[in-house]
Amino acid sequence: MTQGYTEGAEEGTGAGASPYENSYWTSYEETYGQSHGQPYGQSHEGAYGQSYGNGHTPQAPQAPHAPHAPQATQAIPQPRWDETQPLSEVPDVPAELAPEAASYAPAAEAPSDTKPKTKPSPSRPGRDRYLDLLRSIALVRVVVYHIFGWAWLTVLFPSMGVMFALAGALMARSLSRPAWGVIRSRIRRLLPPLWAFSAVVLAMMFVGGWNPSKDDGGLGWLGLVNYIIPIGAPPYPWQIGSESGVLEQTWAVQAAGPLWYLRAYLWFVIASPLLLWAFRRVPWATLLAPLALTAVVGTGIVKIPGETGNAVTDFAVYGSCWILGMAHQEGVLKKIPRYAVVSVASLLMAFGLWWASGHLGPDGWDLNDIPLAQAAWSLGFVAILLQYSPSWQELPGRLARWDKLITLSNNRAVTIYLWHNLLIMATVPLLDTLYKLPFMDDRLSDALSTTYTLWMFALVWPLIGLMIVSVGWVEDLAAKRGPRLWPDGAKKGGSRGRARSGSGSRGRARAR
Repeated sequence: MTQGYTEGAEEGTGAGASPYENSYWTSYEETYGQSHGQPYGQSHEGAYGQSYGNGHTPQAPQAPHAPHAPQATQAIPQPRWDETQPLSEVPDVPAELAPEAASYAPAAEAPSDTKPKTKPSPSRPGRDRYLDLLRSIALVRVVVYHIFGWAWLTVLFPSMGVMFALAGALMARSLSRPAWGVIRSRIRRLLPPLWAFSAVVLAMMFVGGWNPSKDDGGLGWLGLVNYIIPIGAPPYPWQIGSESGVLEQTWAVQAAGPLWYLRAYLWFVIASPLLLWAFRRVPWATLLAPLALTAVVGTGIVKIPGETGNAVTDFAVYGSCWILGMAHQEGVLKKIPRYAVVSVASLLMAFGLWWASGHLGPDGWDLNDIPLAQAAWSLGFVAILLQYSPSWQELPGRLARWDKLITLSNNRAVTIYLWHNLLIMATVPLLDTLYKLPFMDDRLSDALSTTYTLWMFALVWPLIGLMIVSVGWVEDLAAKRGPRLWPDGAKKGGSRGRARSGSGSRGRARAR
């Protein structure tokens, strides 16, 4: 499944950051270059119950004073923001993303002999709201998939491919700075939210009677390190509690499901300096190498057992999407005619569907069960999305009404992704209490049973909101910023839009 981080010559972000600073495992500064500076499981996902330097901006120089005729000051375009993903380091998202945000330079005034010449104040480049929108859609799709289990959603919108591509773009942007500092900053932003999640989940497991020493030949305790730094697959009990318990007995499997994404993300971050180096030298071979690897390890030609095999397969399936995000950031896609990109992408997607048709899994057209189809379809789908990237500085038209929610989801992408499976499960005991109400006759009980998943969908969002308020601020601490309870971009005393205009910037264990 389930989205970048940012870093710089020095870690930390200053006060007064933009309201968008902590999107998708990256900060505003990281995503846009304003300061120094985003797993595990099986090869498929499932629905619930079945089974993720503070550099100053150069000012436009003053035009020399001409003794006879004034000369117009020439505005110097600002440098593009540079950053990469972990997709928050969206943000900071996806990540959030290539030529995503346009640079702005203020119009210069022609100096006169009587008017002193002053340097115009440059505008700070804004977030690419198109990429923020993609990250938000990806998160919503993941939640919907795990509630309803609709296999066709994996075809309609391949969320994980999109999130990895956005993260790869952000990572490529960040690597304009020293690689070790970038990697360290990304890891720093990733781990504290994971620790908050792990502390709660492990406490619940231990209270439920789980003993890790009984797993893996007595070495289960060693696997707990993966709840601290996700380099491998964390251990968990397949069943815990009793049938009469508040949560169903497979809740631990569901809760640990999203951790596969963090594992894959971490290894992509570590490998990014090498991947970017290779892409700049042999771009097409580097881009297609993960797809070729998927054809080997994802089809059974070569079988790698255990979680090592799962990790290699995840890396192969989404590696081309990550590198495609780097290609977007490097401007390679813009150099290729649009018709060529769309044509090749369409052929890849057609191949993915053709392969899936002959290798349907237990859930039919669920591409999470078909690695090669997932890799080909996701790569083609993402290529088209990035080729048509409009680089919005503000959401257009009716999309603007969703601006605050999109900002919030980007700033809290890690929190939403980590906790959503557990919160989906928490809706069940809450809804079950409705059957005990005195006015619930057979007719109302039948109606509730018929619409049960719809009520789960309606109830999970308030629970996610509660979790954002409860632990989402950990993402701010990880980014070395002051904690915020509800970072939707709203400003005290006015809307985010007015504030911005003043600044001039326009059953399976996998959560996928």
